[in-house]
Formats: sequence, structure tokens, C-alpha cells
Amino acid sequence: MSVPATMTAIEISTPGGPEGLTPTTRPVPQPGKGEVLIEIHAAGINRPDVLQRMGKYEPPPGTTDIPGLEVAGVIAALGEGVSEFKLGDKVCALLAGGGYAEYVTAPAAQVLPVPGSLSMVEAACLPETFFTVWSNVFDRGRLKAGENFLVHGGSSGIGTAAIPLAKAFGAKVFTTAGSAEKCAACVELGADRAINYKDEDFVEVIKAETGGKGVDVVLDMVGGDYVGRTVSVMAVDGRHVSIAFLQSPKITLNFFPVMTKRLTLTGSTLRARSVADKKAIADQLRDKVWPLIASGKIAPKLYKTFPLKEAAAAHALMESSQHIGKIALLVRGG
Repeated sequence: MSVPATMTAIEISTPGGPEGLTPTTRPVPQPGKGEVLIEIHAAGINRPDVLQRMGKYEPPPGTTDIPGLEVAGVIAALGEGVSEFKLGDKVCALLAGGGYAEYVTAPAAQVLPVPGSLSMVEAACLPETFFTVWSNVFDRGRLKAGENFLVHGGSSGIGTAAIPLAKAFGAKVFTTAGSAEKCAACVELGADRAINYKDEDFVEVIKAETGGKGVDVVLDMVGGDYVGRTVSVMAVDGRHVSIAFLQSPKITLNFFPVMTKRLTLTGSTLRARSVADKKAIADQLRDKVWPLIASGKIAPKLYKTFPLKEAAAAHALMESSQHIGKIALLVRGG
């Protein structure tokens, strides 16, 4: 496969608003030991990209300044020691950065085959969200069949992955969202009860729907006063996992129910974790989740695509919170 010397990429020319994302020309990176070079066909947009653009989330040391945490494309070159892929393989990959471009390198351990008949743009919507959901809901949260699960922000990219995944593994799924349209989409994805937080109090609804038992596992991207309110509807031995703070990371919390109900409050970020950690998640996804996607039982929820050079418009849409599911950049078609 012929690889050019340079490529188009999107850089953050000025930290701040979406207009700071501008096309530029960069050298095509070269794969190191244990890495592959991917010719990118599509890239997913994620909230951490927005934070990086605003100057609030620096890439890990040694990582490219180009944003983008997930892509799909074809293997264009192999680094030393890589034997599990061959040139031309259709893959998707979790990245620490570099996805808003025509080429990117990635550790082979963080690369997975495109499952089933998914298009490249659909596959580009998988890695960041499904790695995050699996790691936090099933590893840290230890969600089991028959348990009650609550995800705040069910219409987000993370939420639209968490709902069908939790449902597929036998949980009863509750979610919150901000409109009737978003709630309907969550129910279509598998939520047993979607709560419009503008019209209903999720605390009252969950208490009523669970007969006072509460929820066993919570995936929270809101933070702020949602944490205390959520703790009040958690079941004995419940697990609360924080992965973002759309409100605030600083809270005032009554710890008495945490003690009396033996709750676990935990959280994580994914980007800075080691390749070995990410490989462990990738192995579980390949074995337990990719077959469900390949069979059509679970599918990514794609809302809208933009050409690579219109990354600023894609970010503006994400910040509007009008979307339901994933936003992606098209680099070489779908």
C-alpha cells in the first residue's frame, strides 16, 4: 500500500471555541515497535476532544496534539513485531490522540477488527464509547444480570452504548435524558424506563419503579448535585462510577447513606491508562461484545457526519447537546 509523506489533519490553532479547529498539513506518522499505521476512513467525536480544544484536557506526555480518540480505517503499514494484522485489514482503534487526520499510528493491542458488516463510519463510533462503558460498567461497576442499572445522559454517545450493552447482559436499564425525543430514542435502544429530567424527578421515579430497592450500578457523567440525589436511590451494596462532570466535579455529599448501604463510589479516565490496561479491555470486548455487534444485536447510534475539514461544525453540534448518539468525521467516505 502506497503511503504519502504528508497528510491533512485538524489542529487546535487557538484554544477556545470550535473555530480554533483548523485544517493543516502534517507528516504522516511512522509506526513504531508494536504499532500499526491506519489509513483513516472515519473518526468519532467525543467530549474529551471538546475539552482538549478548550485547553482543559492536555494529551498525555508524548502524545500528538492532534485531537481524536477513535477511528476506523485500513492497516497501511506494520511496525516491528506486529503479526496479528496484515496490510488492508479493516479495523477500528482506540487512540490517545491523532484521530482527526488522514493517517494515525496506534498500538496494535488497541486495534480491533471492524465487526460484521458495519460501515467504516459506524465502526469509528465504537472504540472510545465501548472501551469506556465496558471498563466502567462491567469491570469497575461489576454489573450482573438481574441488577438495576442507571446511566445519566442516556442520549449521549456513552449512554447510547451503555443502554443496549447493559440490556444485552441482562440488566434492567434506567436512564435520564432532556427531552421526549431523547427519551424515546433511549427506550428504542433498550432502556426499560427513560426519565425526562425536565419533567420528572428521577429520584421519585426510580424509587417507585424499583419498589424502593434502588439501582445497583450507576454510570454518571453529570456530577454536581446528581451524585447526592443518585446516592439516595442506590441499592444496598450499590456501585457508583463517575466518568465525567457536565455540572461540577465538586460536590457536597451526605456520607451516611454511603455507609449504611455499603456503597462504592469510584471513577476512572481512560486516555492516560497503559497499553496493557487497554489491551485487557480490548480482549474482553473482542470476546464478549464484538460478536453481539457482528450479529446486529447491538449497533452504534450514529447521529450525523461531517467532512474532516468541518470538524469545527461537528464540535459546535456536540456542544449544543442536540444530538442523540454519536457524531463522526468522514475522511474517506463511509
